Amino acid sequence: MKRRTFIQSASIIAALSGTDLVHAKQLSPEKRKTYVLVHGTWHGGWVWQEVAQHLRDAGHIVYCPTLTGCGERKHLASPDVGAETHITDITSLIEYEELNKVILVGHSFSGIIITGVADRVKERIQHIVFFDALVPTTNPMTIAPRTPDGNFSERWLKKRAKFIDGYLMDFWEEYPIDMLVPKSAVKERERLTRLITPHPARAWEDQITLNNGGWENLPRTYIHCVGQTYLKSSENMVGPARKSDWAFIELDIPRNGMMTHAKLIAKIFANMT
Repeated sequence: MKRRTFIQSASIIAALSGTDLVHAKQLSPEKRKTYVLVHGTWHGGWVWQEVAQHLRDAGHIVYCPTLTGCGERKHLASPDVGAETHITDITSLIEYEELNKVILVGHSFSGIIITGVADRVKERIQHIVFFDALVPTTNPMTIAPRTPDGNFSERWLKKRAKFIDGYLMDFWEEYPIDMLVPKSAVKERERLTRLITPHPARAWEDQITLNNGGWENLPRTYIHCVGQTYLKSSENMVGPARKSDWAFIELDIPRNGMMTHAKLIAKIFANMT
């Protein structure tokens, strides 16, 4: 594992501002990288579209899968779709596309999903990246809060009472769009308003058991979006990555910085090994 690096937003932007992504014609096959970019709750693969295009233009291989029941796959939502389904979505993609040396990226809640994926196909993962994402530290891992006896907390049960059809979490019931991008990001806000979809609640409720340590023993990076002003990511999400065996990057961008700062994020990804 590499020595921990801590990069403030100003320094990394300055370092990358004078460079550009290598053009596809200049990129040799041995330098071509493979990325799997996993979206967070209420989103779809579309959220990575611009980042993916920059990386593809540079000659890299990029997959932006949409998890079952989300985005353009919302018609597949059911009470049975959960974290287990979503982990299988990504492991199946990696296995059937015969991907190796994957740079695996997860946003927000998908920190749990990419951890489960790494646990199952660790030999195929080259680097795991948590993009303002939850870093799970418990085994089994889950998001929905539970009481010491294993039952769902009263707070979660009250939240569940508002779910669409009893099993779909509604972003608009819980949060304003300010949680994702600022008011100045007009185009991004319009796009989010059009494309956000309900999310299968079981993805937060499933308890997933890790058998191979999850993200442990993998090169790993945390990208913390410190420019978020509304409901910043909690230290419970970020804290585990503030250790010496993580690369830790702070960027002055919002939670959905892949939309507002796509080229910068693509450059950071392109520089990962």
